[in-house]
Amino acid sequence: MEQFDRYRQMAVDLLANEKTRKAFDVMGADEKRQEKYGKNAFGWSLLSAAQLVEAGVSLVQVNLGNNEAWDTHGNAFPNLKNHLLPPMDRAVSALLDDLDARGLLKETLIVMGSEFGRTPKINARYGRDHWGTAWSVCLGGAGIVRGGVVGETNKNGTAVTKDQCDAGHLFHTYLKALGMSSRKHFKIGGQKIPLADPAFEPIKKLLI
Repeated sequence: MEQFDRYRQMAVDLLANEKTRKAFDVMGADEKRQEKYGKNAFGWSLLSAAQLVEAGVSLVQVNLGNNEAWDTHGNAFPNLKNHLLPPMDRAVSALLDDLDARGLLKETLIVMGSEFGRTPKINARYGRDHWGTAWSVCLGGAGIVRGGVVGETNKNGTAVTKDQCDAGHLFHTYLKALGMSSRKHFKIGGQKIPLADPAFEPIKKLLI
């Protein structure tokens, strides 16, 4: 109960903090800044993320899509071209430029990914289904080499053929990029839990 109360109080303190409340007020942001991100749900979400980082919030998650809009099993091409990719491209670019201009990108790790990829083969509904064999994650900001690419697939994109990276590699890379030791542990109920799976290593080619 004491642990629960402590975490609940931390959440209340965060939400009641005036700086945090202002960070969620995207409509109060400069008009040009709003336009740069795009006046849509995802653009405002990333603008709020930038403002939360400015306010000192250490971890921010933003979801792209509404009602699983990126689950493109059918009619994928017009959905991607007209509805999904334009706001993503605009807002993510704005976030990177914005954080860089404010001197925050060098200490903020950006991770953009999903839980699986899409089938290389187009299905009968002009869409692509779930594919866990090969997909990509984009990293940027703190501790990450700009323009670095790790891994390759075969010519059909069905399987990884070189430098395969798993979730374990990514967690070590995240921590290393932020200047943290990935070999440390934390305790829950007296049990020691590693920050990252000790069977893996950071992806050194991505680290500055």
